[in-house]
Amino acid sequence: MPAPQKDGPRANRDIRGVREVQLIDDTGQNRGVVQFFDALQMAEEAGLDLVEIAPNSAPPVCKLLDYGRFRFNEQKKQNEARKRQKTVEVKEIKLRPGIDKHDYDVKMKSVQRFFEEGDKVKVTLRFRGREMAHQDIGLRLLERVKSETAEIAKVESEPMLEGRQMIMILAPR
Repeated sequence: MPAPQKDGPRANRDIRGVREVQLIDDTGQNRGVVQFFDALQMAEEAGLDLVEIAPNSAPPVCKLLDYGRFRFNEQKKQNEARKRQKTVEVKEIKLRPGIDKHDYDVKMKSVQRFFEEGDKVKVTLRFRGREMAHQDIGLRLLERVKSETAEIAKVESEPMLEGRQMIMILAPR
């Protein structure tokens, strides 16, 4: 049965099937192509680990370093990258065809705030009863939203009717 695969680069005796390696010592100097067991012995004498840095090259590139510290630093880099990552949320704004001017202005202010935070906005226009007969009013309202947000947002999904509601998705520029 083959040995289970570990995460990260192979180190010391985990490096198998290799006769020669391109060795880089602990100071960063390239030692050239060295027999694998000689490189392993050099690592043990220095009190360090032989870590495979580029396994796909011929011969594989190995470096003398402290494997524990190397793993710790890699994990730290991954955590920092995860912290800086921003997840884009989709915020929803619900409108009705007969929306009043002031209510519309309040909704547009919140749309503006969502774009400043870097989120996408899903504008949902819900029709009730006889409003379904006047879908052109709803389409004009969504076109108005699109034109007012043109400089700060781009249309990701054009207005389309799904059942009793018309939906448009906007993304920040």
